[in-house]
Amino acid sequence: MKGVFKFSILIGLLFFVVSAKGNILEVGISKPFKKIQSAIDAAKNGDTILVEAGIYKEKNIIIQKSIVLKGINFPILDGENKYEIISIKAQYATIDGFKMQHSGRSETRDIGAIMIYDSYKVTAINNILDDTNFGIYVQNSKSCTIKNNSITAYGKNEVQSGNGISCWKSDSLIIIGNKIKGHRDGIYFEFVTNSLVWRNISTKNIRYGIHFMFSHHDTYIGNVFEENESGVAVMYTQHIRMYNNFFLNNWGDAAYGILLKDISDSDISGNYFSKNTVALHMEGCSRINLYKNTFSFNGWAVKIQASCDNNDFTKNNFSNNTFDIGTNGSLVLNTFNGNYWDKYEGYDINRDKIGDVPYHPVSMYAMIIDSNPAALMLFRSLIVTLLDKSEKILPSITPENLKDNTPVMRRLAL
Repeated sequence: MKGVFKFSILIGLLFFVVSAKGNILEVGISKPFKKIQSAIDAAKNGDTILVEAGIYKEKNIIIQKSIVLKGINFPILDGENKYEIISIKAQYATIDGFKMQHSGRSETRDIGAIMIYDSYKVTAINNILDDTNFGIYVQNSKSCTIKNNSITAYGKNEVQSGNGISCWKSDSLIIIGNKIKGHRDGIYFEFVTNSLVWRNISTKNIRYGIHFMFSHHDTYIGNVFEENESGVAVMYTQHIRMYNNFFLNNWGDAAYGILLKDISDSDISGNYFSKNTVALHMEGCSRINLYKNTFSFNGWAVKIQASCDNNDFTKNNFSNNTFDIGTNGSLVLNTFNGNYWDKYEGYDINRDKIGDVPYHPVSMYAMIIDSNPAALMLFRSLIVTLLDKSEKILPSITPENLKDNTPVMRRLAL
């Protein structure tokens, strides 16, 4: 392993030396090259191509070399609603500082602004993508970086729109600081492993702010997912880490702050869920540690299906939610301990800041609504209050073992 590591360092240093000696080629009206593709064809590995401001309408610019393509004052690359704008199949290529607009669209293949195929260590940074089908597309690639791009689309429905950042069968990606709006899914992962999604803002997308499937050992930190039609979906995945993300204002009949389906062996911590129809929906999930999260002003804070087991909720804050917990079964194989519940009416005689009686977060009314949604019209009525009070005294339909044995008396400082 040490030999492989030293060899990798040597290759990186060799590339750095080659890049340092590369030439600069210039593109523009008064420059030696009038077309970007002509400059790329003339370039060698390690060269830098500088493109001055202007509008360039070139059919599908193709990069197959280790070069830097740098825009000066955001030159515009226009796909004229017909073409892929830039296609990359290379190592160590960089696209920096362009505005790309009006990519083509197709019902038979994926078309977008920056298309990365079978590549290694490609970087797309500081670009503005406007009215493109797919924004940045990564396929069968490794160690690519997508950073500080603004990606905006105006799709009307998910059939006629692509994803903002779409990644398939790739590894060790870094997606950081991008702003994505108006696409089908803001960020889409399928068969993507060992990757980092950090400090992105994904808002007002047609379907999900982020949607990933079969994508293991990935980390999501400090992202904002707000006002997406269906919220966020995470499916068929193991070993994920989601820290300090914001799931905000995702309202609708089928909208979630985050939907977890068939997820296992993962950590979800420090996240903030506010003003979602369902903040967290869990189905078929196992061995997830959920701790130090905040659930506030949601319809349901958590809906956890009977198919979930061995999940642990610890030191979370639940406040101002219509319902704290909902479930569809009586057998509960998950634990809730040391959480703060603003609806808790217990007492603390010994003043150890822990409630002396357990808290049962599932109300009878929540169980009724889960099977009969029309009963929601009785919300805040006297009969509902009486039902919930009587259920707490003599439990009948709520799961007896779904309880927090050590509820804390004061909101946790997370």
